[in-house]
Amino acid sequence: MRRLFPVTDQTPGPADRPAAGPTDGSAPLPAHREDREWSLDELAEAYAYPEIGPDGHWLRANMVSTLDGAAQHDGRSQPISGETDMRIFGTLRALADVVIAGAETVRQEGYRPARAREAFAARRAAAGQGPAPAIAVVTAGADLDYSLPLFTSPLVPTLLVTGAGAPSDKVAAAAKVGVEVVVAGDGAAVDPARAVRELADRGLRRQLTEGGPRLLGQFVAADVLDELCLTISPMLTAGDAQRIAGGPAVAVPHRLAPASVLEEAGFLFTSYRRI
Repeated sequence: MRRLFPVTDQTPGPADRPAAGPTDGSAPLPAHREDREWSLDELAEAYAYPEIGPDGHWLRANMVSTLDGAAQHDGRSQPISGETDMRIFGTLRALADVVIAGAETVRQEGYRPARAREAFAARRAAAGQGPAPAIAVVTAGADLDYSLPLFTSPLVPTLLVTGAGAPSDKVAAAAKVGVEVVVAGDGAAVDPARAVRELADRGLRRQLTEGGPRLLGQFVAADVLDELCLTISPMLTAGDAQRIAGGPAVAVPHRLAPASVLEEAGFLFTSYRRI
């Protein structure tokens, strides 16, 4: 992997030079421009959350898309992903307080509880975080299989984010197995801005959404998305797969600023932040 943006210095200094330079007489590359496997610590530094004020929160999305805009193949994101994309996926999870996903994504991707990872234990402890992020499932109908491990045996209790008008029997079934119910809407539907605030009020301020496209579209429409981490997969799928964000169009397109671009094996790992 190598960093394409930002490039802060084209001329390698002492701290940038690799221990052993090239043997072909060419100048050594700075460390950030070397094509090599990055450690998990380096990935964690590259994707660190910005400083968040005492009353603030930060919502980032992590999505993958093919060159022709497909966010899925055969209904799942895994076929268009890759090994390094999955390492970044795990890193983003390990940095978050909460992972937010729509109910359909939870079903299709077979979500399981987030696990504690030794490689990130010290970093999470220093940030005042628990051993693993919570999973928050956003749903209007609350129609989920509450016998699955995501709900019955998570390391950190799973949250159900729903509206006050969600079916009471489904909500009761969730609460019965220890799921924390977060009401973020007056009807059955969830208000995206309220969902973000409710989670932040519970101390879950470093927020990561993994979609799906409909949920991401709702966050975009509500103008609560702070950052998009988008992997551009060097693949073409054609077909009619969803884009990374769906739903009604916004009145004026939201413009983001590039924060980082990494590359490996043709995959581009980009980060764009709110201006």
